[in-house]
Amino acid sequence: MKNLPRILGISLLALCVSSPGLAETRSIKIGVLNDASGPYSDNGGEGSVTAAKMAAEDFMKQHPDFKVEIIAADHQNKADIGAGIARRWVDQDHVDAVADVPNSAVGLAVNEVVRGTKAALIASSAASSDLTGKYCSPNTIQWTFDTWAASHTIGDYLVRNGGKKWYFIATDNALGKSMVRDGTSVIKASGGSVAGAVNVPINNADYASFILQADSSGADVIAFATAGGDTINLIKQSSEFGLKQNGRTFAALLTTTNDVESSGLSVAQGLIITQPFYWDLNDASRAWSARFSERQHNQSPTAFHAGVYSSVRAYLNAALAAGTNDAPAVIRKLKEAPIDDDLFGPVVIRPDGRAIHNMYILKVKAPSASQGKWDLLEQVGVLTGPEAFRPLNEGGCSLVEPPKNN
Repeated sequence: MKNLPRILGISLLALCVSSPGLAETRSIKIGVLNDASGPYSDNGGEGSVTAAKMAAEDFMKQHPDFKVEIIAADHQNKADIGAGIARRWVDQDHVDAVADVPNSAVGLAVNEVVRGTKAALIASSAASSDLTGKYCSPNTIQWTFDTWAASHTIGDYLVRNGGKKWYFIATDNALGKSMVRDGTSVIKASGGSVAGAVNVPINNADYASFILQADSSGADVIAFATAGGDTINLIKQSSEFGLKQNGRTFAALLTTTNDVESSGLSVAQGLIITQPFYWDLNDASRAWSARFSERQHNQSPTAFHAGVYSSVRAYLNAALAAGTNDAPAVIRKLKEAPIDDDLFGPVVIRPDGRAIHNMYILKVKAPSASQGKWDLLEQVGVLTGPEAFRPLNEGGCSLVEPPKNN
């Protein structure tokens, strides 16, 4: 009889665990890994952390028995630092998914860290199309855009509208090289040509010599295969050199509303960009953007921020439906059916992990046409997901079954 209290205690514990009426609280931890202090910080940074927290809060309001924890770290645009943080998160801190990850070199490194583990990479801001091409993984999805979509959307549009001869100014990293490669393919396929390309260091300050090279090329279109502060500097310095007065078109293959606002409409006017999201597209984008701005110092959200929100929210819904935090199982659930997303519209996750959705072609407004600080862009075209993104069988992804011979 001495052991009776202990036996009763064990029995009661077993009853609590096994009782179908007492649901066990689930939890999931997501780490936002991005540039918090460098050239991409305005487009992602703190705003991406805010977007992830908004996604977690909105999810938990609907599912109060599911706890979501958001943590964050700065990868400093260094692949080794980003990979080290991701490895510690997965191995020691029990992080279930790494989100955001602007900077393609860092994204590709983290992609290898999570491969073969139970953790995921939700690459909403890493742009290299190789993530869902030759380096695709059952642990990775790529949500917002990629270099193929950005280059092909703008390239096809401008070549069809008279921009036949191109010159690229590209950052000397995985992102810039991918955009030049992917842009060149569509320009040539559409009947255009590439006069040349020059690689520049990331976070550069003086672009004078590169701009003069572009000017002397005689190109109809000067394309910036850059991002963040590098794009802003290029926009401003190209204007200072008077290149627009020569009747050229300027295209920024991977830019955001923050870049345009920081450059100023007077110098960025007429710039062609492509985005999967703009705050003023529709009622849903305006409503979410207002919520974001209230929490983020009256800042308008970028496509990076919207991508973090939508991808994290979709991942949480899939984890709930899958009944597990195991990344390959969650991602298989994501791929099962189309997603009706408030910010990106209909989204399909392909077998290679690429999220397919609309891509919009936008033109920077003249100062006289703007009704406010963030009224920056007008839509001049749109491509549906299957039109905008690389065909599934052309990426070299090992997860894609080869076409069957009839």
